[in-house]
Amino acid sequence: MSLAAELRGMDRHQWSAVTASFLGWTLDAFDFFLMVFMFSAIAKEFHSSVPAVAIASTLTLAARPFGALFFGMLADRFGRKPILMIDILLYSVMEFASAYAPTLTALLFLRCLFGFAMGGEWGIGASLVMESIPPKARGFLSGVLQEGYAAGYLLASLVFYFLFDRIGWRGMFMVGLAPALIIVLIRLGVKESPVFEAQARASAGATARRSLPAMLGLGLLALGVSVGPAIVGALAGPLDKNAMLYWVYFVDAPIALCGLWVFRKHWRMALYCVLLMTAFNFFSHGAQDLYPTFLTKQHHLDTQATGLLTMLGNVGAIVGGLVFGAWSEQLGRRRTMVIAALLGVLVIPLWAFSHTIPLLMLGVVLIQVSVQGSWGVIPVHLNELSPADARGAFPGFAYQLGNILASGCIVWQSQIAEARGGDYGFALALVVGIVAVVIAGLTLFGPERQGVDFVTAD
Repeated sequence: MSLAAELRGMDRHQWSAVTASFLGWTLDAFDFFLMVFMFSAIAKEFHSSVPAVAIASTLTLAARPFGALFFGMLADRFGRKPILMIDILLYSVMEFASAYAPTLTALLFLRCLFGFAMGGEWGIGASLVMESIPPKARGFLSGVLQEGYAAGYLLASLVFYFLFDRIGWRGMFMVGLAPALIIVLIRLGVKESPVFEAQARASAGATARRSLPAMLGLGLLALGVSVGPAIVGALAGPLDKNAMLYWVYFVDAPIALCGLWVFRKHWRMALYCVLLMTAFNFFSHGAQDLYPTFLTKQHHLDTQATGLLTMLGNVGAIVGGLVFGAWSEQLGRRRTMVIAALLGVLVIPLWAFSHTIPLLMLGVVLIQVSVQGSWGVIPVHLNELSPADARGAFPGFAYQLGNILASGCIVWQSQIAEARGGDYGFALALVVGIVAVVIAGLTLFGPERQGVDFVTAD
């Protein structure tokens, strides 16, 4: 059956799951990238530097694996739909609260809490959709779902373009609350995952029930560790960016890695997925997080030009995700991701080293076709590789653990750029070029389970 026929055959409950999860991912990315646009303004208000403010994004990413495991295990126990609704409400409240941060330390604390709540959205949304749709439609709809991320970045770009000069960075955070209320209403009409319902709850939730008490305790401990730098900053004065990175990598990340114990029966697959997602997160964050700063500080573009270029990049991202996601049904998951990643290597000179607006426009579109083209296959690929009894937790935890291991990317890139006299183009090109090659190698020699039956899979 052709893709068009598969899509036409989907009922309203399946389309509701796709729509709701797409919009959930859109708001997830929208809320996260609002912060990225405002590094310079926040640094100015708090009399700090861009690298110091960028720590907020690092700590947001660092808290996400704990939320992914915690909310994912709850989703494996109680169902995808109710936990997803709770998760969205929590991170929306934290986003709104960020508008009232009186100090940089308080803002860091709130962004940690935001990251913990935000961590559950990706994995639970992916499992809800992938378990609700026909197998032959997974590749294309994986691209659709993943480009909710690009749509959120695009929405953040639009809000920045039209509103930032009028409402400032605090007003931008307030805007982040309103759309989430719409998502909650949409989710009230979404049907639970048929795969979750088809499996006996005794087997579908066995991992979650057996480990839930211990993981509740670990989740609270991990949340405390995640916000530790902000607490220390409140008591003894803000830690510098290097001290915070040491905390993330030598305290936070090892505790997060303990969560792999939940998937010990599938430890080889779990480690591979974490390594793959670490590279992928370096790829996406390396290409996106400092891009507005690259435009404003290195090319001295104003708010409107920066917003326009970022919007164009996200148009390219959406095109790439849809095209390569659909293409993965014909070429296979691995081969498609390799082609998309290597395309990025070819366009780096145009993207990072151009000096005119037209060439910068072309470069940002093509690099995002590459980055989000490869990412468009990830939701379906991770779900197909996941153990059947932990699909609510496994994809999101692997993705978010990769996030924590890549969470220093934005700080290191800004340090590289400032060490070279503000050459952000070099920092962007260096990271993206290296990880594109790493992704191609990891993917080419990794596993693939295209079209696996989610009900009977081990």
